[in-house]
Amino acid sequence: MTHHNHTFQNLKDPFQIASELQGAVLAIGNFDGVHKGHQAVLDHAKKMGQRLNRPVALLNFEPHPREYFQPDLKIFRLSPACVKARLAERFDLDAMITLSFNADLAAKTADVFIQDILVDKFNIGGAVIGFDFQFGAKRTGTAQYLKDAGERFGFEVEITPELRAGTDEISSTIIRQKLREGDVKAANKLLGYNWFIMGKVVHGQKLGRTLGYPTANIRLENSCELKHGIYAVRLNLDGVDHDGVASFGRRPTFDNGAPLLEVFIFDFKADLYDKHVSVSFVDFIRAEVKFDGIEPLIEQMNKDSAEARQILSDI
Repeated sequence: MTHHNHTFQNLKDPFQIASELQGAVLAIGNFDGVHKGHQAVLDHAKKMGQRLNRPVALLNFEPHPREYFQPDLKIFRLSPACVKARLAERFDLDAMITLSFNADLAAKTADVFIQDILVDKFNIGGAVIGFDFQFGAKRTGTAQYLKDAGERFGFEVEITPELRAGTDEISSTIIRQKLREGDVKAANKLLGYNWFIMGKVVHGQKLGRTLGYPTANIRLENSCELKHGIYAVRLNLDGVDHDGVASFGRRPTFDNGAPLLEVFIFDFKADLYDKHVSVSFVDFIRAEVKFDGIEPLIEQMNKDSAEARQILSDI
C-alpha cells in the first residue's frame, strides 16, 4: 500500500525520531479503539502521506490525559497500547509514536507543544486530526488553532469531520457501553473489525481439564468492563486463527475469583502456556451463571460449544 517497505515501528517517547520517520505526516489523537471514525482520520493521513511522499505515524499519549488528571478515573480501554499498535500496523501506518503524558507535557502550552514537539522534534510534514481535537495546557489548542499554526510553520493540517454510521454516532463511549452489555456484534460494527484482546496464556486452576474442556487462560486489563459471560471467539496464535468458545468472568460455580478469560479452542491439541495470543470476540452466547454442581455445568458447556461452532461456521 505504502511507497516504502520498512517494518512497522512502535516507538515510545523517542527524543530522536528515526531518520526514516523524519518529516512524517502525523495522525494525532488518542484513538481508543481505532474505530471507524478514527480509521477515517488514518485514511486521510495515509492519503496525505502518499501525496507528500512522507511516512505516516499515529501520535498518541500514555496514560490517557484524562486518566493523568483524574488518577481515580478508570477508563475501560478498548485498545491498550499493544492492541493499538497492532491496529496501526494493520491499517498500514509506518509507526505508532507514544508520548508519555506527564507533568512536563501537561504544562506545555499549545504553542510550545507545536514548536518543541511537532516542529523541532518531529520536523512534522503534515497533521491530520479529528474535528474535536484539543491539546496543550488547559486544552487551549483547538483543531483550527493547529491549522493556523501549520500555515505559519509550513506544514499542512487537515481536519476530518465527524463520521457517522447512518444516524448512529461512532464513538468509543458508545462502543464501551455495547461491550458492557455484552453486545459485541454491535460494538464490532462500529469498530469495523472484531474487538480483540492481547495477552499471555497463564496457568489457571486446571479445572477445565477435569471437565473435558482444557482452556487457555488470559488475564485481561484491570480496566476491562466486558460483560461477564460466554462468547464465540477466535484465538490467533502466530498469525493463525482458531475457532473457540470463551468464558469471561469469575467462575461462580467454583471460586468467584478475579476475572479471567478462559478460551476452549475446538479441535486443538497444543501447549499454549506463556504464548502471546490475541482473542477476538465474534458474538455473545449467554451471561455467566452459577450452576448446582458439575453435571449441569458440563451439559451447558456442551451446548455453548455447539452454539459457538454454529456461529463461527456461518461467518
